Amino acid sequence: MFSAFAQRVTASLKSGNGTAALSLSQGKTELLAGLTVALALVPEAVAFAFVAGVTPLSGLYAAFIVCLITATFGGRPGMISGATGALAVVAVGLVHDPRVGDQGPQYLFAAVVLMGILQLFAGVFRLGKFMRLVPHPVMLGFVNGLAIVIFLAQLGQFQVPGSAEASGHGFANGEWLSGAPLAIMLALTVLTMAIIWLMPKFTKAVPAPLAAIGIVAAIVVGFGLDVPSVGDLASVKGGLPEFSVPMVPLNLETLRIIFPYAFILASVGLIESLLTLNLVGEITGKRGGASQECLAQGGANVVTGFFGGMGGCAMIGQSMINVKAGGRTRLSGIAAALLLLFFIVAGSSLIEMIPLAALAGVMFMVVIGTFAWQSLRIMTRIPKMDAFVIILVTGVTVISDLATAVLVGVVVSALSYAWNNAKRIRVIERDSVREPGAHVYEIEGPLFFGSTDGFAQLFHPETDPDVVIVDFMRSRVVDQSALQAIEDLAARYEAHGKTLRLRHLSRDCHKRLKRAGQLVVQQDDDPDYGLAVDYDVRTGIFAGAH
Repeated sequence: MFSAFAQRVTASLKSGNGTAALSLSQGKTELLAGLTVALALVPEAVAFAFVAGVTPLSGLYAAFIVCLITATFGGRPGMISGATGALAVVAVGLVHDPRVGDQGPQYLFAAVVLMGILQLFAGVFRLGKFMRLVPHPVMLGFVNGLAIVIFLAQLGQFQVPGSAEASGHGFANGEWLSGAPLAIMLALTVLTMAIIWLMPKFTKAVPAPLAAIGIVAAIVVGFGLDVPSVGDLASVKGGLPEFSVPMVPLNLETLRIIFPYAFILASVGLIESLLTLNLVGEITGKRGGASQECLAQGGANVVTGFFGGMGGCAMIGQSMINVKAGGRTRLSGIAAALLLLFFIVAGSSLIEMIPLAALAGVMFMVVIGTFAWQSLRIMTRIPKMDAFVIILVTGVTVISDLATAVLVGVVVSALSYAWNNAKRIRVIERDSVREPGAHVYEIEGPLFFGSTDGFAQLFHPETDPDVVIVDFMRSRVVDQSALQAIEDLAARYEAHGKTLRLRHLSRDCHKRLKRAGQLVVQQDDDPDYGLAVDYDVRTGIFAGAH
């Protein structure tokens, strides 16, 4: 196993497409990007561990393991994964569930293992392909909502360290900095943002976020400024993660407790990861493997659950930091993970000196770069429903969670699409040329559950001739509602002693109607032939199904 992993890491020292070896300058850029990401991962992992109700090391170990495995085996080189707030807000419910008593963290680790197994199943069965059904307005809403969430998360850095955690309600009830400490904190944050903005105009030898962190940290240490630092959140010192089976009873009751949480964690993790994969792909101009990412995320969470980690998924903020700093290959993510482990084991004293103002400034610049500002400009140019979906998904992401927001956005978009298609059903009436005395209805638009009422109103059994032909050249029979509508229409004509026939059925429509038993096939026919074959309709197939 170790040799296989080593071979994979060696292969990672190639470019994103795995063909050309990294140049020395690109390798340096990748390593510096990894260092920048590692520095930003520390306070995020610690803060999310507090949210989840576990120790800081649980968040840090999760960040290390998930980042390393997904960077090595994931479907999108350059994407960063770790402990996230989206998972933390779900995990805290299990940690404080009254059924688990004081063993909440152990039940969480078991849930993380099960979460990983569910994600592995999603990868094996290629469920990631369904992300293509997520409309672009939902993507914009997701990006905007996540940018706002990242922004709100940084506000806790402007409070007295420990006050928010002591209250147990996040930064909302924490004690805010005031006076000179607040002024210094704001000044250092603005300085960090200014360095990140200005430095690329002069040199790109060092990633701007890394330079900003170094410069601001040097100013704080050099002038002895009393501002909150990483060490004020919690100590990040620890040893190597140790293998441990979660100490929970192995019975059905445990499964009943952890499965709902594991399912939600797996869903949230995959949704955020696959949406981030698409976003990073748009920025870098390269496609990623959704199924491969599902497998990598699943494997990473199975492993981290056995090493005391709180679980993780893709991090849009850290991924943006990495991409903006020039990270394009697996090397940057692997470097970030290994450097994070180094910080935990040997470099904690230096990392704990980094001012939170510098990290907040980096994340504020991530917010500016992540938010889809163009979505504000196009609001009046796009369909009103799409604009509504963008706002809806943004709001639900902020007040609830990502999985719910995406689900709501997809459902609303699907209903809107169905409604628009339902209004497209129409008919062109004419007398049959091939069969004198027959009347032809040429249907335009799909026949499905949303258009069946409109379809029924297009016909006039009372006044039509004895033979009526429904031509589906420009239509499709989509679902069972359509089959029922055809049978009901045939029954209406049958009640008047008249015959209804179907013409120009496509192969899929022919197969669907024949399987339902509604076609009366009187000859060997093939819907792919150029000949137009008319079919009688057998009624009574769905009788009593109303």
